[in-house]
Amino acid sequence: MSSHTDPIAAIATAPGRGAIGVVRVSGRDLRGLIEALCGKSLVARHATLLPFRTAGGDVIDTGLAIHFPAPHSYTGEDVLELQGHGGPVVMQMLMARLLEAGELIGVRLAEPGEFTQRAFLNDKLDLAQAEAVADLIDANTAQAARSAARSLAGAFSRAIGAVVEELVTLRMLVEATLDFPEEEIDFLEQADARGKLARLQASLDRLLIEARQGALLIEGLHVVLAGAPNVGKSSLLNALAGDEVAIVTPVAGTTRDRIAQALQIDGVPLVVVDTAGLRATDDEVERIGIERTWQEVMRADVIVQLGVAGDDGASLAAGLDAEISARLPQDKPILRVWNKVDLSGEPARASDGQVWLSARTGEGINLLRAELLRLAGWQGGGEDTFIARERHLRALRAARAHLDAAGAHARQGAGQLDLFAEELRLAQEQLGSITGKFLADDLLGVIFSRFCIGK
Repeated sequence: MSSHTDPIAAIATAPGRGAIGVVRVSGRDLRGLIEALCGKSLVARHATLLPFRTAGGDVIDTGLAIHFPAPHSYTGEDVLELQGHGGPVVMQMLMARLLEAGELIGVRLAEPGEFTQRAFLNDKLDLAQAEAVADLIDANTAQAARSAARSLAGAFSRAIGAVVEELVTLRMLVEATLDFPEEEIDFLEQADARGKLARLQASLDRLLIEARQGALLIEGLHVVLAGAPNVGKSSLLNALAGDEVAIVTPVAGTTRDRIAQALQIDGVPLVVVDTAGLRATDDEVERIGIERTWQEVMRADVIVQLGVAGDDGASLAAGLDAEISARLPQDKPILRVWNKVDLSGEPARASDGQVWLSARTGEGINLLRAELLRLAGWQGGGEDTFIARERHLRALRAARAHLDAAGAHARQGAGQLDLFAEELRLAQEQLGSITGKFLADDLLGVIFSRFCIGK
């Protein structure tokens, strides 16, 4: 990104027409710009109704101007917001006037996420909170929005801070022992280092479980329906979606290409993909569809392999099932679903990673939903769930690995205390990368570049 000291400006509302549009500018001292744009100074944090004029005095729009003096603003700098009517032409004219008036102080267009980046750099938010801003904007379920709001309020950061506090306490004991070796105390025994480390590992394990729940709310689950023709994949997609999103006929090969449907289960977002039936075929279009099916299978988080309930293993479909099973990737969760229990007379049930159901009648669909959540690792996030990202999970796993290494050194005795201390330091560094205490500048640029402009 460009210099962090330049005044920056952007349209902060979404493109298109709306009742209200907002232009925002942030910088170290905006008093001169405010006088030029508004014709007078503004009372701090008070909405003032006034005309927005061109340099020649013509009225662009009439709206509200609000000045948030530093440090009591979103970015920690002086912030000016101009709220006008939300037409795209009006917003562009207002933005052009702002850049013109701010030319003398070097106002430039903000880059994606730059307002929130400045909030982070000015200690208004830590990095986990800053990322939660984007997650709240991008949330596609109510549960995800609530969890992002909790992270923005600092719930995730406080949980990280509590673990770091335990870690710092243990580090202090280790460092003190390294500084005064002449006392010849058996540190590992008298200071209960192993016990403190075990409690720290347990705390981090609990945090990792909670973070996985939050990551699911962002990443969701990519579920692919796979199976022979006419086992009911399209019917199952329709049953899960509660709508006729896929064409269902008794003709084998009806589905020629992938059909993806976004839905949610208990607030967890899913993309369920219906695919072409897997079989040998001379039809070129169907063959391409089958190739795409295997591509989707390789991308899946969970594979739902469909068969027909009551199949005795002698039918053509059962033979195809065996061929399909042999080709499915074994490093991915596979849920075996037996469809058409309404025809076989079997009860709907779930057992040993398998589900018996009827996509046509809906019997057993809730069992399938529950199994998908179980495979995803969802434990029913409540109101205390916070949002997390894959970056956070990697840092937590790395911190846990360093604690394991510290434990290995602790078991070898006091002669390994320097290595024990180093592993604890590295664990703290990983946890600090989540909130931004220890973070490479290049990663910071990647994180904020994914934000929308004006936020």
